[in-house]
Amino acid sequence: MNEAARERRSGYRRAPLSDQAKGILLMICAIALFTVLDALAKGIGQETNPVMALWARYAGQTVIVAVIVAPRLRRVLRTRYPKLQVLRSIFLLSATSCFFTGLTMIGLAEATAIMDLNPVIITLGAALILGERFGPRRAVGVVVSLIGALIVIRPGSEVFSYAALLPLAAALFYSGYALTTRFVGRDEDAWTSLLYSALLGAILFTALIPFFWEMPDLRTAGMMAVIGFCGAGSQLMLIRALMMAEASLIAPFAYVGLIFASLWGLLFFGEWPDLPTVIGMVVIAGAGLYVWHRETQLAGPSGSDTGGGAIRGREGNAGG
Repeated sequence: MNEAARERRSGYRRAPLSDQAKGILLMICAIALFTVLDALAKGIGQETNPVMALWARYAGQTVIVAVIVAPRLRRVLRTRYPKLQVLRSIFLLSATSCFFTGLTMIGLAEATAIMDLNPVIITLGAALILGERFGPRRAVGVVVSLIGALIVIRPGSEVFSYAALLPLAAALFYSGYALTTRFVGRDEDAWTSLLYSALLGAILFTALIPFFWEMPDLRTAGMMAVIGFCGAGSQLMLIRALMMAEASLIAPFAYVGLIFASLWGLLFFGEWPDLPTVIGMVVIAGAGLYVWHRETQLAGPSGSDTGGGAIRGREGNAGG
């Protein structure tokens, strides 16, 4: 007897998931897929070079997005902010390049933890650049998150690697991307931003790929084919999550990426984060959640534009 028949006989009917619950599930799936993308980039970069991973990621997503928006491609290509679209695309391109290169040199969990500094950097940047409020409690969140990053990076110790500075640079570049997106996104179609941010990378790395091309084996070629789908799929799920639930509700679930990154690092690369790395990850996540909680309180019950920083991991926003 199947489950539906049992429910009919018992008179019990399972309540459908609310939009908020669906939004949370989609958010978790999107973040999981983002970390799969990172793991694929690490694998491709180690087998060949980071440019191969970057080209596959951007070219693949551009083709997929272009196919999806093909019936209205001309309208999607129209933008009110051509210069800002180019600027945000450069920020994202720089962030992705630094992060993918760093992944070939340090562990997936460590790189992800450092990259997850971006929510509090965005909070600081929003105060300095956009004139948003920046009180002492937000300042505490920023300082604590930086302490967490120092615990992971451990400058001056024997385990320190200059490669750890690459995801730190990626977090800074990504914060610039997120702040630009916050401004552009007020009046721009999300698909327009999504297409432009992928298109610039596709053009640049298609021009560079002849100089960095290495013939991939079958396994690496498979990863290169999949990485574009991961990029597009994670973005689409995130867009859908933001349509079904408030940003302030789903923002904290961005930090499950630390769990997934640790899992993929262990399963696929034999990487096990040491105790200081785990402590640093907890400190960074705690600081980010604290900043999110403060922003939610200050924004009031409407939840408008709250939690955006926590959502914006690596490429996590509707315009990315």
